[in-house]
Amino acid sequence: MKFPGSVLISVVLFVAETAAALCLSGTYGSAGDRMWQWLTLLFALLPCALVQLSLVFVHRDVSRDRPLVLLLHILQLGPLVRCVEVFYIYFHAGRVEEPYVSITKKRQMPKDGYSEEVEKEVGQAEGKLCTHRSAFSRASVIQAFLGSAPQLTLQLYICVLQQEITAARSIFMVLSLLSIVYGALRCNILAIKIKYDDYDVSVKPAAYLCIFMWRSFEIATRVIVLVLFSSVLQIWTLPVVLVNFFGFFFYPWILFWQSKSPFPENIEKALSRVGTTIVLCLLTFLYAGINMFCWSAVQLKLNDPDLINKSQNWYRLTVYYMLRFIENAFLLLMWYIYKTDIYLYVCAPLLVLQLLIGYCMAVLFMLVFYQFCHPCKKLFSSSISEGLLSCFKFLCFVCKPPKSTILMDKANLKSPANTDDAWSSSKTIDSQNGNPHQSVSANA
Repeated sequence: MKFPGSVLISVVLFVAETAAALCLSGTYGSAGDRMWQWLTLLFALLPCALVQLSLVFVHRDVSRDRPLVLLLHILQLGPLVRCVEVFYIYFHAGRVEEPYVSITKKRQMPKDGYSEEVEKEVGQAEGKLCTHRSAFSRASVIQAFLGSAPQLTLQLYICVLQQEITAARSIFMVLSLLSIVYGALRCNILAIKIKYDDYDVSVKPAAYLCIFMWRSFEIATRVIVLVLFSSVLQIWTLPVVLVNFFGFFFYPWILFWQSKSPFPENIEKALSRVGTTIVLCLLTFLYAGINMFCWSAVQLKLNDPDLINKSQNWYRLTVYYMLRFIENAFLLLMWYIYKTDIYLYVCAPLLVLQLLIGYCMAVLFMLVFYQFCHPCKKLFSSSISEGLLSCFKFLCFVCKPPKSTILMDKANLKSPANTDDAWSSSKTIDSQNGNPHQSVSANA
């Protein structure tokens, strides 16, 4: 039985970030900065409430008689209680004989083109731990992109405006960045396990390292670009954020309406149609929040029973990163043009170059992960290099002018009418040049 390290990391980051947010909010209150105080509290408490709801929903505490657990969730202590329960199950596993076990069948990664199916016995304790890991993974993603990402952006924006980085604020920003990167990492692992649920997936340390570097560069550069742009063009910040957010929010719904599929009814049997709609809206809300800052890895497909698109779409990945790079470059250009005196001692061209290179480093680590470190790369129908090559060929084909235009231009150049006109014009010029000599000889 695996040690529940992911649960411990999630709880430590959750508690540390919440405590740092409360302390920093108190500091803003004592300094008289009421707006920063309430915004810091908002971005700290809102994701906490959503985390409690997700844990209650996964473990179905509402449908069971567990008033104490529900009370602790209301008091925002749900993750701590769940963590204690996880380690109690882990350390007491095997001491008492379980009444029954379930048998799961998983395929191993193919070797030499063959894949074996292996049966595995799963006891009650291991099944409960698996449920807890899954719940905490989802909670980490919610905490990261609905709380830590806006929080990091806000605190960095305050540092730029006040031109000061205090110790408390720097510690809080480091914790927020770690929380976002960890949430993005869990999102990647969740996407892999959902897409390849029939296989026994084991993620190696090199894969974790590649994902960590990829997400660190991507999220850090994205947050800095948004803060720089909003510090000089505050009036345009809201339109940029809303276009990004609502574009990703409505994209899964547009695909769902185009497919003309029936409304999904199999999310949870106890939910009504209104409850299912609320859950789907919250899911797309989280999906939009993730894509605001980084590639989500999990692509929603509302007409699928699992709500996840399990196909590996390299085109969508390529288009996302190309458009995001162009957007970041444009926002940096706007910042460079309209930068104010607070950036007087900043080498603006060097900063722009560093941020663009940082985003390219994120793309590089992503390519390394998909090409060499992905645990299921043997199951890909095409590698990332082949997918990118086909994407570039498609883009070159789109940008290339049609052959008919080229052939018509060549035909116009070599057409007999053009050659006759040129020949007649040259003869006219020659005759005009010869006329003075003829007239002189005639006079003579």
